[in-house]
Amino acid sequence: MRFLVDAQLPRRLAVWLAGAGHDAIHTLDLPHANRTLDDAICGVADAENRIVVTKDDDFVYSFLVEGRPARLLLIGTGNISNTELLALFQK
Repeated sequence: MRFLVDAQLPRRLAVWLAGAGHDAIHTLDLPHANRTLDDAICGVADAENRIVVTKDDDFVYSFLVEGRPARLLLIGTGNISNTELLALFQK
């Protein structure tokens, strides 16, 4: 699977996903890094057939109303440690 991890989540998640055999990048890897606008994130994700992984509710609206990004994984855990977040993905 191909993932694009949004700025609200740690780069460690993209690294972990890559280590698990997935093609994963973080917004820090994009030209405007964590300042990349949501529309540009959607554009990259859709052009590269990636799933946007985010905690940002704004993506839900664009996903439901505009169909962008084409694939979305919304993390709804609230504030948890990076270790706890990675443990959820390991299950």
